[in-house]
Amino acid sequence: MSMVQALARVDEIRSGLVALQDPAGLRAGASATGTGASGGASAGAADFASVLASVTGTTAATGAAGTDLTGSLLSSLPGAQGGTDDLAARLWSALVPGATAGVPTTAASASGVGAAVVETAREYLGVPYVWGGESLAEGGLDCSGLVQLVLGRHGVDVPRVAADQMRVGTEVASLAQAQPGDLVVQRGGKHIGIYVGDGQMIHAPRPGETVEITPVTDASVTTIRRVVG
Repeated sequence: MSMVQALARVDEIRSGLVALQDPAGLRAGASATGTGASGGASAGAADFASVLASVTGTTAATGAAGTDLTGSLLSSLPGAQGGTDDLAARLWSALVPGATAGVPTTAASASGVGAAVVETAREYLGVPYVWGGESLAEGGLDCSGLVQLVLGRHGVDVPRVAADQMRVGTEVASLAQAQPGDLVVQRGGKHIGIYVGDGQMIHAPRPGETVEITPVTDASVTTIRRVVG
């Protein structure tokens, strides 16, 4: 999400909240208190500014409504951190308590370590199968070498061979409960791959072939192990 899109989204949220809180424009009729429509708009802007300031940690100057106020507050945020996606998520949560639908999230927060493991494994697609291979320096990888290498890049230490790897972590009952990053063991522990989701795993299959993504079924699975996430 760009800064322009974030500003538009913030203004959209602000306008929607004002409409929900005052659908008949009742603020415009608050003459008994000595305020007119402009006073109601200013109050709405001030309320929004207060919420925005509390979310962003800035001090809001009240009195000016609309995009100028919003832009002023947003521009005070550190540009190198977080990004506007995180800001929009925090704004939505603060303005509409309990709301989660439509909140933009980062890939890391949405999919976790397991998805990151899958993305790392994808980097090795097309690498030749080499029996006993555990690094690219050896010209290729075998199935358990791929698993060990990928997990090691995420700080997860597992044994070298599939027969031992199938005993680490916790067991997952079936593919229906499997998550990206889980280990899929086949042929009684003679073969292993990494589950990528949607009934597929990434693995180093056999001599003469390369690391690939392939369908997997419960019938072909010996066990599924969860070591991340």
